Amino acid sequence: MSPQELKRRLSVPVIGAPLFIVSNPELVIAQCRAGIVGSFPALNARPAEVLDAWLQQITTELAAHDAAHPGRPSAPFAVNQIVHKSNDRLEHDVAMCVKYRVPVVITSLGARTDVNDAIHSYGGLVLHDVINQTFARKAIDKGADGLILVAAGAGGHAGTQSPFALLQETRAWFDGPIALSGAIATGDAVLAAEAMGADFAYIGSAFIATREAHASEAYKQAIVEGSAEDIVYTSLFTGVHGNYLRPSIVNAGLDPDHLPQGDPSTMKFGSGGSSKSKAWRDIWGCGQGIGAIGDVPGAGERVARLVRQYDAARARLGLAVPARAAA
Repeated sequence: MSPQELKRRLSVPVIGAPLFIVSNPELVIAQCRAGIVGSFPALNARPAEVLDAWLQQITTELAAHDAAHPGRPSAPFAVNQIVHKSNDRLEHDVAMCVKYRVPVVITSLGARTDVNDAIHSYGGLVLHDVINQTFARKAIDKGADGLILVAAGAGGHAGTQSPFALLQETRAWFDGPIALSGAIATGDAVLAAEAMGADFAYIGSAFIATREAHASEAYKQAIVEGSAEDIVYTSLFTGVHGNYLRPSIVNAGLDPDHLPQGDPSTMKFGSGGSSKSKAWRDIWGCGQGIGAIGDVPGAGERVARLVRQYDAARARLGLAVPARAAA
């Protein structure tokens, strides 16, 4: 799939970020039916054999939707692969992506030519998430088709650079597809990302607060009630710096203003998980854009709001509203 074809199939230029533990087939299917890329981490399907069932469910239900709505087909979906040496499931999970011809694969925490080649073998698109120019150049050198720029304010593992700086420096040498991540939760912000030079906005935290998301009600409510001031940036929980909700850190009996540094050597992924997996279950990842989130709708309604906001922002600037397929 080409980046141009991908964008043409979206109701708004948004990729739903893969959410560790939270993303599931129901959320992905709802996002894709509504017209954005839905995604999930392969490691959410546990044990490894469950990934086959998840991919079958997603492809079957989206195919049924497309048959019933030929004028408004679903958006493509994506699977996130942790390309880290400790992920003992990587070979199996990539084989599943090849089997189901997953349209988009998002790679994280490393870049491998063999993984990219496997996805390219059937025409899939590989996007790699990065926090700086060093990692961005390595990803493209190893065959990634595009980049996801994880800027300051993004939920979960995130960088520290301003989205303005990160994007403009990347565009100076790379003209391929770019998705921008970092506190994007409204259609206005999606249009702003495009104005800055991105092709897509990458939105995660807003979809945690949806009915389909596999997150506790307390987690969802903390997002509804929270703001940017409630986000804490720390490496304690996984060994890699990330953004987390302050109330969940307090509930764990920790002082969010005096957290020690984490140990990068403790980072582990794979079929068995790790002692750090509780970071995502009990210590909740979240980005700085949650001040715009005021309720817990269905994912389809969340996307519909993004579309309305995006169109209104274009209209305010005198820009044409994009044509979309009829329902």
